[in-house]
Amino acid sequence: MNNIELCHYIDHTNLKSNATESDIMRLCEEAAQAQFAAVCINPVWVPFAHVALKETSVSLCSVVGFPLGASPTSIKLAEADFCLNNGANEIDMVINIGEAKAGNWVYVESEIRALAKLCHDNDALLKVIFENCYLEKSEISKACVVSMDSGADYVKTSTGFGTGGASVADVRLMSDTVKGVCRVKAAGGIKDKETALKMIDAGADRIGTSSGLAII
Repeated sequence: MNNIELCHYIDHTNLKSNATESDIMRLCEEAAQAQFAAVCINPVWVPFAHVALKETSVSLCSVVGFPLGASPTSIKLAEADFCLNNGANEIDMVINIGEAKAGNWVYVESEIRALAKLCHDNDALLKVIFENCYLEKSEISKACVVSMDSGADYVKTSTGFGTGGASVADVRLMSDTVKGVCRVKAAGGIKDKETALKMIDAGADRIGTSSGLAII
């Protein structure tokens, strides 16, 4: 895979709490120049990034319930609504990890379904973040099935803020489970081209990383 092809997999990411306006502008400029798939930023920067990316082909992704997933569904919906109304066309939301661990999949499914409907009503994509470092393999598989059944467009490995990031084994498990019904985003700890290509070979359709320039 050449670098031009690889660029189209990358969500160029800055989710740091201390990111400044100049950092976000640089992120958008880098993404536009490299023709990355998207930039991924915190909600507060969405209106600014929407203007910065207006004349580009780069998608605007923001996060919801990030990074813990522990906000009530109503708050996640309000956060997503703000992002969508201000120019985001992709939302990466974190599931309620505690409810998943407790086996309350009805709650998890209901929340994903509500976010998926809101996104699709606004012609946007929904990516569902599991935070795999806290889940058993059986729970990862179940989360994939629940996400598919709820209308998610992507399942995603990690926030990058947990105790572990993406692994080739997890990406392969997720890809084998969703079987193309939805797509897979690998994120967390992907800092070089070799690792990115391994994730893609395992089934990743997107790579979330703050190291996009180093990768290419």
